[in-house]
Amino acid sequence: MFHWKKLGKVFTPQEVEGRSWLKEFAQAPATLVFDDFVRVYFSCRPPADEHGQYVSYSAYVDLERSDLFKIRHVGEQPILPLGGLGEFDEFGTYPVSVTREGDEVRAYYAGWTRCESVPFNVAIGSAVSHDDGQSFAKLGTGPVLSYSPDEPFVLSGPKVRRFNEKWQLFYIAGRKWKMVEGRAEPIYKIRMATSEDGIHWHKLNRDLIESRIEEDEAQASPDVFYANGKYHMFFCYRYSSHYRGKQNGYRIGYASSTDMVNWVRDDAKAGIDVSEQGWDAEMISYPHVFELDGRIYMAYLGDQVGRYGFGLAVLDGKLE
Repeated sequence: MFHWKKLGKVFTPQEVEGRSWLKEFAQAPATLVFDDFVRVYFSCRPPADEHGQYVSYSAYVDLERSDLFKIRHVGEQPILPLGGLGEFDEFGTYPVSVTREGDEVRAYYAGWTRCESVPFNVAIGSAVSHDDGQSFAKLGTGPVLSYSPDEPFVLSGPKVRRFNEKWQLFYIAGRKWKMVEGRAEPIYKIRMATSEDGIHWHKLNRDLIESRIEEDEAQASPDVFYANGKYHMFFCYRYSSHYRGKQNGYRIGYASSTDMVNWVRDDAKAGIDVSEQGWDAEMISYPHVFELDGRIYMAYLGDQVGRYGFGLAVLDGKLE
């Protein structure tokens, strides 16, 4: 069993001033490490409109590398504009994952659009930055990974990785919509696609992680880290209904693999759970694992899926 020592909440969006588009939420943290600071990308929201509808933007906060609880700078603008009329990302970009490619920074993000019969649909887009990840230009107006006969809706949660000189994109794909007390709730599972160039993707077309708590378990945020001869995946999962509170809310799970295709799930090994009290006492979700100066950290969300920010934990021991 791993043991993660919680360090506390790092960033609270409600404390940021002068950015009307950043009022609450700091969801799905993803890091880009620089010489003297760590840039953490996240997704946020302005207040709801007159109809109670939200949009979601992606932004970043820079943390001092020597003290990750010291905020150096919050991005002046969202890293991406919302899509145009009818485009797949017209109403939101959430979440985002980044990686360096030469002198560029490549981003993969989930683009949201509103629907009539169900609340939303999502596909995965890509964008490139030439200014060290401060701003990004989309590769086009459409997604790079979209719906297909086997994955009919809700492609989201992209996590881009580079292993064995190939691109890997771990993501979630919708399995079905489930009506719960008159509300449509999405059920999604973790999947993977590979690429030679990061643009043209070949889907594996199979679920990677078996369900544990129920058949309609929803899984998200598959973050994969290679250490000591195998691949380690931290992800989050929840029940299909009544999951917005503590009892059925998100928890962090764990699986391992030697080939990234066949995974053995062992949530008991994850080594992190909700706290007895405080900002992460109801749920924890959207883990992001990264290495910094010889230590392994996990950034993650607390209650209400990051409405009040993200926190950090550090691994006591090794990933093995």
